[in-house]
Amino acid sequence: MKRLTAPARRPAPLRRSDIPAGAGPAGAGPARRASGTGSVLSAILDHGPVARSNVARLTGLSPAAVTGHVGHLLARGLVRESAETAGPKGLGRPHIPVEIDTGRYLVAGAHVAVAHSTVSLMDLRGRIVAEDRQPHAIGAMGPYATVPGRSPRGLSSGPALLRDLADRLPRLVEAHGAGRTVLALGFATGHRVDPAAGVVVDHPHLGWRDVPVRAILESATGLPVHVDSHSRALARAEQLFGEASTRASTVLLFVGAVVDAAFASSGAMHLGPRSGAGSVAHLPLGSGGSGGAEPCSCGRTGCLQSEVSERAMVRRAAEQGLIVNSFTELLDRALAGDARALALFRRRARLVGRGAALLLDMFDPEVLVVVEPGAGRIPECLADLRAEVAERSWVCEDPERAVVPSSFTGSVLATAGGAVALGALYTDPLGPWPALPAVS
Repeated sequence: MKRLTAPARRPAPLRRSDIPAGAGPAGAGPARRASGTGSVLSAILDHGPVARSNVARLTGLSPAAVTGHVGHLLARGLVRESAETAGPKGLGRPHIPVEIDTGRYLVAGAHVAVAHSTVSLMDLRGRIVAEDRQPHAIGAMGPYATVPGRSPRGLSSGPALLRDLADRLPRLVEAHGAGRTVLALGFATGHRVDPAAGVVVDHPHLGWRDVPVRAILESATGLPVHVDSHSRALARAEQLFGEASTRASTVLLFVGAVVDAAFASSGAMHLGPRSGAGSVAHLPLGSGGSGGAEPCSCGRTGCLQSEVSERAMVRRAAEQGLIVNSFTELLDRALAGDARALALFRRRARLVGRGAALLLDMFDPEVLVVVEPGAGRIPECLADLRAEVAERSWVCEDPERAVVPSSFTGSVLATAGGAVALGALYTDPLGPWPALPAVS
């Protein structure tokens, strides 16, 4: 196995208040336009194997500039030349296409959900190489019970859980890395995350507040660590490897144990001055047609998260006599054709559609991506969701085009962490990546 870690950096633990506004490593913080080299790398990702002349046409850069950028990318081992191709007989010089090199490097990803955590490896084309999902150590209160200001009973504290993630990574690389070097670690989770500071600002389900994720994981792994919310990470993954229509403007709505969102315009993610953009858990759905509205932690009823979260789904199933041990078991029953389980997911889809209609009317994006397993795997659910949007939205004229399921259904959590690191790499491939050769 090649080197897992870059030269170790051992920063002292810090809190969010210790970090100057706007500080952070390259690739962190509010999204920005890619560098010229980043634009070339993205064009090669989209169209490779591709000739340099075509990259110039695609990016609007001069052929000489493209040649220079490609030279840097070749020197860093991020792209490779593929088999030579010739143009029409007797015309011009043969073309030597370039493509993303997936044989040298990987990125690692980590995602912390309410009930479990996932460590993954991803190649430079965004393909999952391996993943390891482990449940949290949960006590008698169950995976969704929390006490304000504290972690769920039995759940490791933030630092302890993060060190466990770091301990699992070398084993995954040893088993599946195939000699490739890990460039960086991306971390994602729900609720409020400050990517510039590398801090989870507030995750009430986990009882985390101002947890310095980057500092802890860099100290434990020696890798550069990039941190973001899972919604922004998945929106970036769509832009890089998924739904092409998300590149202009998009809203991504994540529906799981946590319900939150991400907003992008002109390709840039909106963060907000308090890292709060996308906090849609308490978006009011209204009372009409929901029936037996779930109480919310805010004291009201009819909030988006309290109505459609995994916890709400399991509780409603139990109320109807459908006893399951987990949300995953309820989903499996729906996929197997259990009528009661399917009805619950179709109800959920209609409620999600109600929230989606509100978001479409507020932001009028090119596309809204729904990260929800029913919409991704059960055709009736996607149809119900779009029908609700058609009925309720004032601006969405074509839900079939504007509302789409995640491109990563089945691998959402494994994708999220790695996408944080790859998003940083594609934005600034010539930045300070310790494992890559220096470029003069």
